[in-house]
Amino acid sequence: MNIKKGDKVIVLSGDDKGKTGVVQRVYPKLNKVVVEGVNVHKKHKKPTQATPEGSILDMYVPIDASKVALIDPKTKKATRVHHKVVNGKKVRVSTKGENLDK
Repeated sequence: MNIKKGDKVIVLSGDDKGKTGVVQRVYPKLNKVVVEGVNVHKKHKKPTQATPEGSILDMYVPIDASKVALIDPKTKKATRVHHKVVNGKKVRVSTKGENLDK
């Protein structure tokens, strides 16, 4: 998986197509990511003694990692990623050659 926490991504398909956001959480075994502002669901909480009126919460639900792409910092468009060794360290590089790990 080429996506890490804190990366800026764009959604490629689905109801939220075209939206951008920052990755909040990554689930590599499930190949899913949680992106801020994308795939928001409502959760209805029952009234309790602490909150007698109840509430409706916004939940960010994981989206498949194949539906998002990293944003190239230079062109601000979706880009693919490949790996390159720079100064003895393996870094992610966009297809245009821009280093994504800073």
